[in-house]
Amino acid sequence: MRIDLHTHSSASDGTDTPAALVREAKAAGLDVVALTDHDATSGWAEAQEAADEVGITLVPGLEISTKLHHRGVHLLAYLPDPTYAPLVEVLGRILEGRSSRTPAIVAALRAHGIDLTENDVHREAGGSVAAGRPHVADALVRRGVVADRTEAFATLLSPGQPGYVNRYAPQLEEMIPIVVAAGGVPVIAHPWGRRGGTVLTEEVLAGLRGIGLAGIEVDHQDHPPELRERLRAIAADLDLLVTGSSDHHGLGKVDHDLGVNTTDPEEYERLVSLARR
Repeated sequence: MRIDLHTHSSASDGTDTPAALVREAKAAGLDVVALTDHDATSGWAEAQEAADEVGITLVPGLEISTKLHHRGVHLLAYLPDPTYAPLVEVLGRILEGRSSRTPAIVAALRAHGIDLTENDVHREAGGSVAAGRPHVADALVRRGVVADRTEAFATLLSPGQPGYVNRYAPQLEEMIPIVVAAGGVPVIAHPWGRRGGTVLTEEVLAGLRGIGLAGIEVDHQDHPPELRERLRAIAADLDLLVTGSSDHHGLGKVDHDLGVNTTDPEEYERLVSLARR
């Protein structure tokens, strides 16, 4: 079995519709694909319909924006009940924070001398439940300000850059128990990619394991081989699930092709067995 447990559609910041994403996953030779849009479950129904049509197993999930020690950490939540009230409430707050941040980002960029409007951003957001920084990045690409999303984040939209604006995100220690209470399986996305490695030490992961963390995403493009080896050892020590995935965003991310990293079938079965749906 070939299993990819982290992908995004146009319901958040991917460039493919949920149905197109599922069809592409089937064409890429995947047997199982998880749809994990940012803070949103709105793509699940369309993705499931396509999965039934093409004969692939869909794992409904989401990637939740959280904070730990004032640093951003992304939490993958697999198979939660999307109607669980505390989960619905916190996702609503996150999405509201993302949408309300867009005007402030545009204003900051304009103050920096960049000709960009909110309409430019919303045009890029399309069917997404909330316009976010990736859509700002796409608008900057279309304007010719930067070459791609990577350059936009590196030079304008990340912390310390002129277009960065903070927004609401729940604490990771609060979010893990909510996912568990919703019947879901919490797994930290790319724990040592980007800026996460400085706070997600083995000691911290052990503490999170104690409040319900089920696994860590080890095989990810942000992790070079030596980091994967160390993370795999930590997962073994703490009895955490090990997942692998593409973090596919369609045209929104280069070198993240569907199936570029996969999850071992035994780890997948273990993950499914932990869900309560």
